[in-house]
Amino acid sequence: MLTNYIQAAMHQATYELLGDGTFYGEIPGFQGVWANATTLEACREELQSALEDWILVRISDRLVLPVIDEIDLNVQPQEVA
Repeated sequence: MLTNYIQAAMHQATYELLGDGTFYGEIPGFQGVWANATTLEACREELQSALEDWILVRISDRLVLPVIDEIDLNVQPQEVA
C-alpha cells in the first residue's frame, strides 16, 4: 500500500526547467515536498526521497496525509467498546 501511495503521488509530480538549466519538481497537495537537481532523473529521485521522508515525519507526528487515488494512509481512530 505504501509503494502504491508513493507511486500515485509521483505520478502527480510536476517538473520545470529553470533558467539556470536545473530541474525543479514538486507534488501538488504535498506542501514542502520539492526537489531541485541538474538532471530530470536526479530531480525525480530527490523528489521521491523527499516524499518518503515527508510521509514518515507526518506519520510519526500523527499528521494527516493527503488521500491520493483513493489510497488513504491515515490511521483511523478505533472505537472503544
